[in-house]
Amino acid sequence: MPQDINAQLEADELVPAAEPHAAHLPLNRAVETQADLSAEINGLADAYVRALKDGAPAETQPRLDYPSYRSSILRHPTKSLHHTDPETIELYSPAFGHQDVHALESDLTIQHNGEPQGERIIVAGKVLDGDGRPVAGQLVEIWQANASGRYIHKRDQHPAPIDPNFTGIGRCITGPDGSYRFTTIKPGAYPWKNHLNAWRPAHIHFSLFGTEFTQRIITQMYFPGDQLFPLDPIYQTIVDQDARDRLVANYDHNLTEPEWALGYNWDIVLTGPKRTWTENEAFGTAGDSSEEAGE
Repeated sequence: MPQDINAQLEADELVPAAEPHAAHLPLNRAVETQADLSAEINGLADAYVRALKDGAPAETQPRLDYPSYRSSILRHPTKSLHHTDPETIELYSPAFGHQDVHALESDLTIQHNGEPQGERIIVAGKVLDGDGRPVAGQLVEIWQANASGRYIHKRDQHPAPIDPNFTGIGRCITGPDGSYRFTTIKPGAYPWKNHLNAWRPAHIHFSLFGTEFTQRIITQMYFPGDQLFPLDPIYQTIVDQDARDRLVANYDHNLTEPEWALGYNWDIVLTGPKRTWTENEAFGTAGDSSEEAGE
């Protein structure tokens, strides 16, 4: 299973202002329009289709350097990795929490004194290995923006309202069948500074742990039919459409609860050729290999 290669990467993904590392962007980058970026994205997509026709392998993971995602060069190691003692790493790795995971932590709508604003949703699915077998006892954490597209984080300063009744953080443990379930609020889209008038599609961040702290992976789940998909360089860093589709949840009417919440189903596949995209920059193109099943 791929490990989380950079704790700062997770912190950066918490807030819109951090995603493009705006302070590092040259001024001319900030005034590029969506039309400029869309032309680049379409050109890269066309080149990928031509490469497939010429026999190139499918790319199921995001490209490390994706030109339209201006700060992608800053989001992965540029030097060879150093091997260290795993036990030493765990002394400095993130903790699961200060207490056991409570069943109520999976409901992000009841963590405060009042009801959060926005569309209530249920997100559920299974964590599976590459052969479709359930992965039980997996710690699953989520974090997200509120219905207005605002994170509870000091670095998120874009002018959208903060919801005092929504923190946007939850966790649960997968059941014997690999299942997880969260009740939450559908997050809003939010602006970021990759280019002029750049907006991120609504998404929920997922973190999963294996049997050790060093076996952490992070990914994102999107919602079906979002009009921002073709405009978003982060989503488009995965140039293969089939691989991108695996990040999008399915509306599930059977999961939907009458008079209460819409339901979305999303399975997470950890290994194999159909695995879910994860932030595995440390592995590069090797992360596409189905031989990862032993990790």
